[in-house]
Amino acid sequence: MSTIQLSAVKRTEFGKGAARRARRANQTPAVLYGHGSDPIHIALPAHDTLMALKHHNALFELDIEGDKQLAIAKEVQRNPIRDTIVHVDFLIVKRGEKIDVDVELVIVGEAAPATMVLLDAQTISIAAEATHLPSSIEVDVTGLEAGQHVTAGDLSLPTGAELVTEADTVVVTVSEETVEEEAPAADEAAGAEEAPEA
Repeated sequence: MSTIQLSAVKRTEFGKGAARRARRANQTPAVLYGHGSDPIHIALPAHDTLMALKHHNALFELDIEGDKQLAIAKEVQRNPIRDTIVHVDFLIVKRGEKIDVDVELVIVGEAAPATMVLLDAQTISIAAEATHLPSSIEVDVTGLEAGQHVTAGDLSLPTGAELVTEADTVVVTVSEETVEEEAPAADEAAGAEEAPEA
C-alpha cells in the first residue's frame, strides 16, 4: 500500500474564527491523535488534502515541521455545497498494528438473467494491518439466482484481515427483476368531443 505524503504546520490558534482564517488561507484544519499522545492541532494544504482524501482508507505520512507520523483519516467533515474539506481527524498508526476500519463494498460479476442485485450494506467493518488497508472489497454475484444472498461471512477478505461485522449480516440480495406493466392503451374516444345531437 502506497503512502500519501502531506506537509503540515502546527496550529497555535483555535476556535471557529481561527479555522475560518486558515481555510481562507487555503489551509485545512486538522487534529492528530492516538497512542496515548496529546492531540496535535495542525493545518494542511487544502487542495493537496482534498485530492488525497479521494483515496478511501489511505495511509498518510504527515510531515509536521520535520516530525513524521503515520496516520489514517478517521473523520472528515466536508462542506457539501463547496465540496471542500472543513476539518480532518487523523489517527496515529504504527506499522504492524491492526485497526478497525469500514471498507466500501463493490459488486462485480453478473447475476442470473431477469434478476436485480440489491446492495444491502454499503460497507463492512474489518480489522486489518494499518499499512495494508484495502480501499474496497469485491462482492462477486456471478450466476446468483433470485432469492439468494451474500453475507459478510461469504466475502473474501485481504490476507491477514479479520471480519468485525457480524458474519451473518446480509450485504447483497438477489431478487426477481420487476417488470412494470404497461399502462392500458388510452381509449381512442376518451377526451374526444361528443358529436352534437341531431
